Amino acid sequence: MLRGDGEIVYVGKSKQIRTRLLSYFRAREDEKAYRIVREAHALAWEYEPSEFAALLRELALIKRLRPRFNVQHKRDGRYSFLKLSPGPAPKLFVVRAVSDDTGTYFGPFRGGTRIEEAVRQLNDLLGLRDCSLSTPMRFADQSDLFAFEATPRCHRYELQLCVGPCAGLCTETEYRRRVSLARAFLDGDADEPLRWLSERMVLAAERWDFEYAARLRDRAGRLEALRDEFSRLREALDSLSFLYTVPGYEGENRIYLVRRGTVRAMRAAPSSAADRRALARLVEQHFGLPEPGGTLVPRHQVDEILLIARWFRSHPEELLRTVPPTQDAGLARSA
Repeated sequence: MLRGDGEIVYVGKSKQIRTRLLSYFRAREDEKAYRIVREAHALAWEYEPSEFAALLRELALIKRLRPRFNVQHKRDGRYSFLKLSPGPAPKLFVVRAVSDDTGTYFGPFRGGTRIEEAVRQLNDLLGLRDCSLSTPMRFADQSDLFAFEATPRCHRYELQLCVGPCAGLCTETEYRRRVSLARAFLDGDADEPLRWLSERMVLAAERWDFEYAARLRDRAGRLEALRDEFSRLREALDSLSFLYTVPGYEGENRIYLVRRGTVRAMRAAPSSAADRRALARLVEQHFGLPEPGGTLVPRHQVDEILLIARWFRSHPEELLRTVPPTQDAGLARSA
């Protein structure tokens, strides 16, 4: 829907456009649909051959045009993300939404509170900051024009839960090493955090401090659960890689090349040997080279990954229309 000056104020989709439009004109004054109609002076629509195609097109338009009444594309609020902030002293923390910044995101995950507690344990064990992003950092190897008092800005340094990057108590290299260790642990490439906890448990048991040993055991359990969550996410992302044949309403069948939850390419279903050879070349182009695995998700792909995951969760029968990218591309015709 467009204003008189051409600004697009709302993007939506519908399988029954007449019924959808009538609902807008019948809306009450306290409803968003009423406000949209008050703003709109024109209507434009595009035809898509399937509901799946319409969902992808709706998402693309909303992300590109950012209409005022599409504040945010429908995102499942049950999901959370692990964010590693940019800057010389990155902060590892849980967020409920992905913002337009330069941070690194891992996810999506279910169970935000459980993830938050496990991340807090990991930060404490590795000595990573959990302070406000606005807190200035001063590393031990940082040159300063004026001398400053090396005073930590919170109690975590005294409790040996932070290495104190705000007070010149560690070098930038040391802090970065700990961040890299956190990432390696979450990706299943390092066991140091669990090994440290195990060593502390043994020492606590040797001095008969069984209560402390039990607390360490619980911390280790939460970290193992967090790493298992990352492992499940890697498997889930890898499982969203296939060729997906979608029948069109008027016979306009399309094949979508989906890799790690995002559509990499789309073309009409092949109807000849030449078409199948062209499809095979396209598959080789998008699946032939290895991609970084893990749970790191580019922020611009998050909404599409959630959309595609939600689509197959709501329509599990559609999985019968998928074939692995390693299979003969021509078989996608009848999948």
